[in-house]
Amino acid sequence: MTFPYYASAEQIMRDRSELARKGIARGRSVVTLTYADGVLFVAENPSNTLRKVSEIYDRIGFAAVGKYNEFESLRRAGIQLADLRGYSYDRADVSGLSLANAYATTLGSVFTEQPKPYEVELCVAEVAKPGRDTPAQLYRIGYDGSVIDETRFLVMGGHTDAISAALTESFEPGLDLTAALRVAVSALAGSVIVSSAPETSARSGSNTDQGAPEPRELSAADLEVAVLDRTRPRRAFRRLGRAEVADVLADARPQGKG
Repeated sequence: MTFPYYASAEQIMRDRSELARKGIARGRSVVTLTYADGVLFVAENPSNTLRKVSEIYDRIGFAAVGKYNEFESLRRAGIQLADLRGYSYDRADVSGLSLANAYATTLGSVFTEQPKPYEVELCVAEVAKPGRDTPAQLYRIGYDGSVIDETRFLVMGGHTDAISAALTESFEPGLDLTAALRVAVSALAGSVIVSSAPETSARSGSNTDQGAPEPRELSAADLEVAVLDRTRPRRAFRRLGRAEVADVLADARPQGKG
């Protein structure tokens, strides 16, 4: 007589969590932080066509890490939900919190009810209209539907501990756009951990530090940068071109070395 396969609910949840965390940790990181005029998104993404950062609605932005096909479907669903709510009621009824809650409900349902969870982590950011002193809001939505709100910065993807530690030391409220971009790129550039077996670590998706961070030099071609600019009258989202990013990074490099 054969017995049916059995695993406890706790073990199933642990296995799903491990699968999702490993998939997310293999992705390149995204940093979202507030600055004087809004919210800055900086993603390590050399692709010209596959975007990690995008606009959801007038004053709401979206960033994600993990499996591209999964977070792209969530991005499209968020745009459709925002458009439907704004058309059916009023554009002011579309908020970052309502979208974050919708994403949390979807991801939580998939995590508990489906055999495989989504290997994604999302950020929904919102800025107020010009003239209002309401602080920008950042919502981080986990693969299991958990939601964390921030008003300073958040980090998603691989090596989050190293990047968060760097931002904790260098971030200051009220930075201008140039200073905020330099802070974010510097934190991303110093996030790679030296490992004695890098290929094994990459395959396992481990996010455990196995050495000291090794600073890199990230160019504008390695980055995807966008902002939610609260000073813009209606649509706050704007992408920064590579030439603009390159100028900022060039000015930040020390001079006189050769």
